Amino acid sequence: MKAAFLLNFTKFVEWPSAAFPAPDTPITICVLGEDPFGPILDRTVAGESVNGRAVRARRSVPEANPQGCHVAFISRSERGNIAQINSDLRGSRALTVSEVPGFADAGGMIEFVIEGGKVRFYINAAAAEAAGLKLSSRLLRVATAIKGLHK
Repeated sequence: MKAAFLLNFTKFVEWPSAAFPAPDTPITICVLGEDPFGPILDRTVAGESVNGRAVRARRSVPEANPQGCHVAFISRSERGNIAQINSDLRGSRALTVSEVPGFADAGGMIEFVIEGGKVRFYINAAAAEAAGLKLSSRLLRVATAIKGLHK
């Protein structure tokens, strides 16, 4: 379910042109830390494209260079490194997503939460705006909570 959310988020985010070095640069969804998705993420993005760009998944770790990620999912295994990861990704124009409690309050952009047995998410709009990302009003409407929305 969360893998599908990651793919769907790419449909509702506008990245600055500088986030893509070439017209055929794919949208890359990176997993930082232990991979909770396994082959599900690969199957979810297989053959998908968004706005004419292929979507691919890449596994990584915080010590590897997270640059080149358009969506960076930070796994629970990295909860102690959230501040460092957010710092490393600052300026990278990556949409940061995690299920670590308090992630959005710590400067992350989208935090998965479980409410009523369903996957929901909080959005830190100010963090996305600071990274030069434009979040669709449709995405904002389905968020459970929004922090730092500037009108």
